[in-house]
Amino acid sequence: MDFEPTERQAYWRDRVRDFIETHVRPNHHVYKAQDAEGDRWKVIPIVEETKAKAKAAGIWNLFMPPRNDSHHHVDDTFDFEGPGLTNLEYALCAEEMGRIGWASEVFNCSAPDTGNMEVFHRYGTREQKEEWLRPLMNGEIRSAFLMTEPYTASSDATNIETRIERDGDHYVINGRKWWSSGLGDPRCKVAIVMGKTDFAAQRHAQQSMVLMPIDSPGVNIIRHLPVFGYDDAPHGHMEVEMKDVRVPVSNMLLGEGRGFEIAQGRLGPGRIHHCMRTIGVAEEALAKMCRRLQEREAFGKPVYKHSVWEERVARARIDIDMTRLLCLKAADMMDKVGNKAAKQEIAMIKVQAPTMALKIIDDAIQAHGGGGVSADYGLAEAYAHQRTLRLADGPDEVHARSIAHMEFAKHAPVPGPTANALRGNHGRAANDGQSFSSGDMGVAR
Repeated sequence: MDFEPTERQAYWRDRVRDFIETHVRPNHHVYKAQDAEGDRWKVIPIVEETKAKAKAAGIWNLFMPPRNDSHHHVDDTFDFEGPGLTNLEYALCAEEMGRIGWASEVFNCSAPDTGNMEVFHRYGTREQKEEWLRPLMNGEIRSAFLMTEPYTASSDATNIETRIERDGDHYVINGRKWWSSGLGDPRCKVAIVMGKTDFAAQRHAQQSMVLMPIDSPGVNIIRHLPVFGYDDAPHGHMEVEMKDVRVPVSNMLLGEGRGFEIAQGRLGPGRIHHCMRTIGVAEEALAKMCRRLQEREAFGKPVYKHSVWEERVARARIDIDMTRLLCLKAADMMDKVGNKAAKQEIAMIKVQAPTMALKIIDDAIQAHGGGGVSADYGLAEAYAHQRTLRLADGPDEVHARSIAHMEFAKHAPVPGPTANALRGNHGRAANDGQSFSSGDMGVAR
């Protein structure tokens, strides 16, 4: 197995890395100063200036799926494309973007826009693409994704209560969503809303996704939701009420009852993006920890010479590298055999990556002492963001449940009279080389 990046993988990774080190990192202090000035919910000038440079350099919309991955079903034109990076190629770039919080937006690769643009690309009509995908790909507007609700256990998306009801040539939306990331940005113009169009249909056929312009009458932002006190401006996370919001029937995505189908297509790549950015966050935390430990002395010697810190730094390096390999394996499987077949690997990285990063960030905070919990080193904010990822795109428990179900399916007892004989053969069932379906997980092993 060759772990060296291909020429193309290294080409895109290095272009992103070099751009960040040349244009993003040197201007991080400018970003922080502009972010702190005046209204929190605003366009930050240095971001727009750096976006223009990245776009001119052709390092733009890197996440967009390759041409042969398009699910578009209306036209055969391909003018809504990026460079066509595979999941594996993009994963290496996403790690670099994760090192500095605003780097992703510079390349027009920020969540939730990345997932939303992929939805438009895969499932949108030509008209939907022209109205929303084109300005999103140009970096002119932002978007939001509204699924989680405050009054239901949204870890099970079949619980959602938002109604999307047909009324002549319109759908009428009623419901309340929260943790609607991106709604604080003044450039946010459209949201993809998941709700139910048929409460009597089969469990996974009740839900649909519809496009909702943010300026539609009846859309009311109730409040902003900070994370451990961090407002994440100008992006933000909002609670929003939709009261008799009317949108044209043409705003339905793919068709009524196909919301889960769209969600599965959206969430797989999105989890790869989050996890690879998380590795970049962990690398930055480890670097800060190592520098700090070598700069300070305690009890007569440099802090890094105390054995407890040697153990923590070594463990951090091991955990980062192991997690990276698991992420790259998942990305490679998605490219070669598809998201459904890579379901277990995607679930594993979703659990592993933020847990790994949180431990390293926590150690880095400890190494910085009081400075670690302040705003001076960015570690407390990084911890807040990573803690959120253990809930975003589904909590750890949901992914662990999925992983366990697939393991149980692979090792299920064989019914019938041969069961005892098979158990006597140290549990090695005579199913080697055969393909078994793990039920509703849809994974063949």
